[in-house]
Amino acid sequence: MKGLRRAWLAAACIAFATFAAGAAAQGGPAACPASASELPLQALFGDWEARIDGTQGVAKVKLNQHPDYAGVRGTITRDGDGAPAKVSQLAGDIDDDGMLSLDESLDGHAISGVWLGALQPGSCGREFKGVWRDAANDSTHPFVLNKIGNSATDR
Repeated sequence: MKGLRRAWLAAACIAFATFAAGAAAQGGPAACPASASELPLQALFGDWEARIDGTQGVAKVKLNQHPDYAGVRGTITRDGDGAPAKVSQLAGDIDDDGMLSLDESLDGHAISGVWLGALQPGSCGREFKGVWRDAANDSTHPFVLNKIGNSATDR
């Protein structure tokens, strides 16, 4: 009887370890980074939705590897009220304080906006909240940036 209990306990421990390893490999709770500093750069690549207080609608953000440094480059597309969509350039990275830092440019040269956001606990790299500053008038607006999609590089 004692040997049977040990065998059962060993089997239960192996099953738990296998489950925990599988959850971590699938981006489960054990794999969630505590801060953006722990995120691999690739976690920022892909499609995002941005909601900025004081602006209507949801903006679409696309981020890819920056060709010149270890950061991201991409675009943000805002749909206007009946007006043509506005597309701005984005470039940035995770700064030394573990914050997502993005510069936005309407013309590809001058900075028209600045994003500074913190990774949200438990979001596994899929949500940032922070402040967007409009360079035209120095106004600031809270934002939420949510990852969309479900590919392996989106985790």
